[in-house]
Amino acid sequence: MRLYDYVLNRSELLDLMVDVVYARIAEVGLHSEWRATVLAVAHATRDAALDHEWFSDLLGGRPHLGPHALAVGEATAAALSQAPGVRGIDDLQRALGALNAFIIGAVRREVTERRTARSTGTDEAAWQASLGPYLTRMLKTGRYPTVARLVIDGAHLNAEETFNHNLITVLDGITSRPRT
Repeated sequence: MRLYDYVLNRSELLDLMVDVVYARIAEVGLHSEWRATVLAVAHATRDAALDHEWFSDLLGGRPHLGPHALAVGEATAAALSQAPGVRGIDDLQRALGALNAFIIGAVRREVTERRTARSTGTDEAAWQASLGPYLTRMLKTGRYPTVARLVIDGAHLNAEETFNHNLITVLDGITSRPRT
């Protein structure tokens, strides 16, 4: 049995694989409140990308148009259209763009860190520890006071906490947009 007897090419195979992942994301369903739907879809997308790292490589380009991908897109757009800061189709497009940019960027950063840890054998904590003396010297120069505050005083959240906090910040920004 040859795989390409069933699909035309690698691109078609990837389209089918991507839509299977979107089927899992779509399982979170719709919630009665717009924010709950968006949060569920965003977290399901992150979870799916962490389980299928190749999926993150395919996010952010042209939209996926399989039935499950379209269902996720519809659920997300319908929910976001109910957000207080979204007052029309232009606002909705911008809100979706900001949300998607955040999700894709956050997921890709996390997947890249995982891949780097595997390929180097050094996790993020060990990498940070190895650079500690250098960073300490650089921060002591006084040329990077804001970076120093971030490193020394900033909350050091894990990836899931960071994703959730930043996602809520994005949604709060969408809803607090003043009328123009």
